[in-house]
This record gives sequence, C-alpha cells and structure tokens, in this order.
Amino acid sequence: MRAIRVIVFVLLSTLAVANVAKIARAQEAYPDRAIHIIVPFPAGGPSDVLARLIGEKMSADFGQGIVIDNRPGANTIIGAEAVAKATPDGYTLLMAIDSTLVMNQYLYTTLPYDPIGGFAPISLTAKTMQFLVVNAASEFKSAEDLIAKAKAQPGKLNYGAGTISTKLAGVLFNEAAGVDTVLVSYNGSAEVAHGILTKSVDFVIDGPSAVLPLIKSGDLRALARLDGRPSPVPNLPTLDAAAGLHLGDLTVWLGLVAPHGTPAPIIDKLQAETAKALNDPAVKARADAVGLYPATSTPAEFVAFIHREATRWEPVVKKSGLHFN
Repeated sequence: MRAIRVIVFVLLSTLAVANVAKIARAQEAYPDRAIHIIVPFPAGGPSDVLARLIGEKMSADFGQGIVIDNRPGANTIIGAEAVAKATPDGYTLLMAIDSTLVMNQYLYTTLPYDPIGGFAPISLTAKTMQFLVVNAASEFKSAEDLIAKAKAQPGKLNYGAGTISTKLAGVLFNEAAGVDTVLVSYNGSAEVAHGILTKSVDFVIDGPSAVLPLIKSGDLRALARLDGRPSPVPNLPTLDAAAGLHLGDLTVWLGLVAPHGTPAPIIDKLQAETAKALNDPAVKARADAVGLYPATSTPAEFVAFIHREATRWEPVVKKSGLHFN
C-alpha cells in the first residue's frame, strides 16, 4: 500500500512539474498568436486612436497581429465585462478609461465587473487634453460669452459629452461658473463632434482626437482648454484663465489592463512593450499631435494611481448626482 502511495505521489509530482514547465514555456513564447485589444468606444475616439498607435508598434515588435475590437456602450461596461471574463492569458486586453476603473463604481449600484480586483493593470498610457468647443458659426467667441448667455438663460443651453469624465467636467463647469446647462449624453467622441458640428448642442467638452481636425478646418471653435499643458491649438487659454474660474486641471486618462490572474511575466512583457511603443519618437509625435499625450507607468505605479484617482473622484461623482441603474 505504501509503495502505491509513493508511486501516486511521484506521478502527481511529475505531472505538476511538467505542468509548471509547460506554463513557463507558454509565457516565454508569448505571444504566439494575435492579441485582441478591446476598446470600449466607437472607432475614431481617443481610446481607439491610442490603441491603434500602440497596436501598430506592438505588432511589428511581437511579430503577431494586434486586433482592435471596438465594443462601445454602457459607459464602457460592455467592453470591460468582456475583458474581465476573458481567459487571463495575455491575449485579451482592455484600453480602459478613467471611468472604467474609477467612476463607474460610484455611478452604478452594481457592476458586472470588479473595477479594482477584476483586472491586472499593465500601464498608464495617456492623459488626454480636453477642450471647450462650439460650432464656428456660434455667437460665442469666448468662454465668457458662453457663460454670460448661460446665466441669462438658465437651463436653456445644453452641452454634449461622451465620457463620464467629460460629463463630470461639465458638472464642475456649471458649478464653478454659476450656470445651469443641460447635459446631452453621447456614445464617444465621434458622436460628440457630430453633435456640435450639426448644432444639436450649444457646446461640448471633449478631447482633441475627433474635434481637433474640425477646429483646424474652421468648422468648430475651441474656446478654452481644461488643463495647463501646451495645446495643439495655438494661443488657446485655459478655462480658468479665460473665465476666471478655479477648476484646476481636468484630464481624461487611459490605461491598458488585462484580466485578473494574467501571469506576471506576461504583464511585465506587455508593460515593457507599451512603454517602448509610447516612447518611440514617431509614435509619441503622432499621439502628441492629436493631444493624447502618452504617459506610462509600471504595473505597481498604475495600481497606486488608480487608488488615488478613486479617492479623488468619489466625492465629485456623489456631489454631481449622476447615477445609472
């Protein structure tokens, strides 16, 4: 009987060692097939643009295809849920936005994913710049013009926004400026740009990926930027300077995450490749040109950053009154 137990033990140990060796080989060979990066927004928005810039470089370096999979809807929940439930093998990633990992937990009673424990953070990827934009045919030539009209007609002007971050920026703008403007929600930056281009809304708050070409073409007019970094729009004041407000810097950040349980060696390989891609001069120049402003971090730094952002935004979300079922 003892001999049988010894044999079973040896067999199980051999299998365990073989399995560990197999996993190690798989991690060392990673990636050996296409990687899918899920973008929880339609094509054309900041997340999509950045994912494609990273994907091009990653594909060339890894020698594997990088598939950008756009799954918009439900304030990024559809895409986030898909990645949280995916096999944690490094072949399904999420280009998350701040609302995915921070704001949604305060906006929804329940979520189909855990914004903190459901993912393995890889790296921060960008901090985009936000603009206050109107149609070029609009009567508003400055942020002060817009605020004056909003004060004269409370509740009559509306603004478009496509992410939780820009919607909250509108709430903070209303509060700081002492105005009452009405939110019109859109599903991503491309829809936001279309909304202001067709005059469906009076103004929008959004990043430059969709509106910047229309600003440069003269179809839209930027009234202000929402942080103090150099702007791709020449001589554009900050909103604080343009209107005497005290909002401070309001940015939207993006980051790459994998499903929780993805092996650390794969996370580290993805982080190194992401940093390499975003520090490539050609990639950085293309990203900077549309106001995406690449920013990278280690996985540990990204985890700490997410926790700080959660602490920062929780009272803002609760104060805003925004809530979704």
